[in-house]
Amino acid sequence: MMELVAHRLELVNPSMIMGLVKKARQLASSGRPIIDLGIGEPDFETPAYIKDAAIEAIRNNITKYTVVAGEPSLREAIAAKLKDENNLDYSVNEISVSSGAKQAIFNAMMASLSPGDEVIIPAPYWSSYPDIVAICQGVSVVVECSQAQNFLISAEQLEKAIGNKTKWLLLNSPSNPTGGVYQPCHLQELAQVLEKNPKVHILSDDIYEHLMFDGNEFTSILNVAPQLRDRTLVVNGASKAFAMTGWRLGYCAGPQRLIDNINAVQSHSTTHASSVSQAAATAALTGPKDFIPLRSKRFQQRRDAVIAGLAAAKGLTAIVPEGAFYVYPNCAGVIGKKTPDGRIIANDVDFCTWLLECHNISTVPGAAFGLSPHLRISTAASEKNLESACSQIVMACSELRL
Repeated sequence: MMELVAHRLELVNPSMIMGLVKKARQLASSGRPIIDLGIGEPDFETPAYIKDAAIEAIRNNITKYTVVAGEPSLREAIAAKLKDENNLDYSVNEISVSSGAKQAIFNAMMASLSPGDEVIIPAPYWSSYPDIVAICQGVSVVVECSQAQNFLISAEQLEKAIGNKTKWLLLNSPSNPTGGVYQPCHLQELAQVLEKNPKVHILSDDIYEHLMFDGNEFTSILNVAPQLRDRTLVVNGASKAFAMTGWRLGYCAGPQRLIDNINAVQSHSTTHASSVSQAAATAALTGPKDFIPLRSKRFQQRRDAVIAGLAAAKGLTAIVPEGAFYVYPNCAGVIGKKTPDGRIIANDVDFCTWLLECHNISTVPGAAFGLSPHLRISTAASEKNLESACSQIVMACSELRL
């Protein structure tokens, strides 16, 4: 019997993050006091007015099919948001709503990549980027961006990575997994390279835009280089700012021809995002947002606590993130050491596995994000859990011997 596995899946890796999360939850269900710092999900609740809007939508029978691109009222709200918050002008027909920002990225790659087309991905990267490109028969050109350069791609690296088959550059700021932020001067340098290469398109993943620290403000590459508008796709969603991860509501804005093709792809997959989630997202975008900076401040305080808590961890070094809710320490100092039971920590996967199995702390190794030896620590947890976790990590590092 012929095996029902497409060859393209040979290039796709199962999600290491979800695998570790599954293992952590299995240990927790067996009674282990696991502190989960692996999942990238706000621990705050979806605001009540958003939940009320969803309930009202159900009561009013807003439960039927919508148009593929999303309800016009939601796309109008998105257009207003982009204008008011980002100073970007998009018409309703230049916006597509999807079942999460991940689907928006997938739709864009499926709509635009032909076999062999290249996508430049700065590493560390969000773990789904290369696999989405692979499923869509593209080729990821991964550019390693070290801690010394704040994990951000330089103009020189970008210029060197561009080739005859380059179609996209993926930019994520603030970054998952590092919390790195592209400041205006940095974006201007990248834009100068992109202007010289008119065949390269830019996907700007802005999902963490509201989680900016130390008084910094989010800047889109289109704010410093509006001339790139016709080849830039802006991706965002409700999951991080509004704590709506499970609602699966994302969107993208870009040139209408690309949006039309994205809608064509979506019409044959999910058809459209959930009608109830669309109603909730409309309320989110048009309702009060005073809680967002307050939550961002909490995340900044947690970041500070984690950085301080890890300062005593022998073998770990971390730079201070400027946004998002992650810390991405380098763990080169523990590689090659032995645990009390004789295990050798050969890489960051071993280190994270040991932290989970022997110290009840769930993190994600840098291998999942294309740059080792590191680990990602999510600060989307209570202050108490973060304090306990840091203490356990410090203890774990102190137990290791050469």
